Amino acid sequence: MSTTKPAIKAVSLTVAQLLQRSAWFPPLDEAARERVLDEIREVEVAAGAALCRRGDTPLHWYGTLEGLLKWSITSSDGRSVTFGGLSVGSWFGEGTLLRGAPRSADVIALRPSRVAQLPLETFEWLHRTQRGFDHFLLQQLNERLHWFMGNYAAHRLLDADSQVARALAGLFHPWLYPGSELHLQTSQEEIANLSGVSRQRCNAALNRLKEAGFLRIEYGGITVIDLEGLRRFIE
Repeated sequence: MSTTKPAIKAVSLTVAQLLQRSAWFPPLDEAARERVLDEIREVEVAAGAALCRRGDTPLHWYGTLEGLLKWSITSSDGRSVTFGGLSVGSWFGEGTLLRGAPRSADVIALRPSRVAQLPLETFEWLHRTQRGFDHFLLQQLNERLHWFMGNYAAHRLLDADSQVARALAGLFHPWLYPGSELHLQTSQEEIANLSGVSRQRCNAALNRLKEAGFLRIEYGGITVIDLEGLRRFIE
């Protein structure tokens, strides 16, 4: 009798599904929705490849359709700082577009990923003409700033267990990553990347979080079974 466990299907959205699930799209007027649908495009990003690089001229706003990407900076001597993960349902890159400056970080696919790209010109037009879109951007930037402030404090004040817990809880942020499923099809190496700790320290931390009853480590990923407890753990 075979003991092979079936692979768990990765979360995958079409462009239309992503838009309908996004807080900013349904409230647009009809002309704006039609323009977005006409001009948005999909791109595939291989595991380990860059969607965009630090120093690039920003040309698009991005939404994650499938996979997992990380937002990071790598120094000339190889040291790296990871700001967080970009999971299915998330929109990102608005800060750079609004500043009109070269990108300040790399966005790298941790696994094969699909990303929706909205052209800069369309983004700017929505920003000028759609009040609801402006409200979305304001809340998006506020939530991201709050999250980054917490990350800064975490890397200075928290131990490895709390850093790993924070990286996991961050993938369920209700505004930045809407619709995330409690099962994360992710490897422990990917979580280490997002946490900014070594793989060995990450594995040990995950096992302690498992023993505390916050998650299950399973074939094909991790399932969070006590999200509120995980959030309280890092407060």
